[in-house]
Amino acid sequence: MSSLSVADRHVVLADLVPGALVRDAILVAGGAALTGAAAQIMLPVPGSPVPMTGQTFAALLVGAALGWKRGALSMALYLAVGAAGFGWFQDGSSGLFGASAGYIVGFVFAGALVGALAGRGGDRTPLRMAGTMVLGNLVIYSIGVPWLMASAGYSLSTGLALGVVPFLIGDALKIAVAAALLPGTWALVSRFRKDA
Repeated sequence: MSSLSVADRHVVLADLVPGALVRDAILVAGGAALTGAAAQIMLPVPGSPVPMTGQTFAALLVGAALGWKRGALSMALYLAVGAAGFGWFQDGSSGLFGASAGYIVGFVFAGALVGALAGRGGDRTPLRMAGTMVLGNLVIYSIGVPWLMASAGYSLSTGLALGVVPFLIGDALKIAVAAALLPGTWALVSRFRKDA
């Protein structure tokens, strides 16, 4: 295990993995692959051109676990590889076009923000993790909704009605899972390191 202290507020879970460059490359690629796999978990939303997928949850989780640099790089890799034609966006699609593309662009910025907050202890307690996830979701919406409006010719009210409102319950569930998962992981890591 790494010599970093679990109590250090500037440590994210990925920092506890030994190694440096190889570790970071594997974690960045793994985070992108996880997000691509989660994108295939998809539920259509009636009336909206944007489906509900697992990729938002994965993008935020990757950002929190990897920290701001690796999280942003992982999401930039996900974006770049998908934009270049590899079909790992929702439903095996690729390319940066359509109503959902702005949300994917938002993952890069959300991954950086959530990672930065996690590096300051934003993933250590359920309440902090919930707040971190809410802010990450807001970043994704702040890019995704204008893109949706531009691509579909929607007004702001229609963009919000079709690009935000149908996803709020799902977002709340994802936030609840993350609020249990990451602080729980930190508790296990702390216990393991004390026993080691």
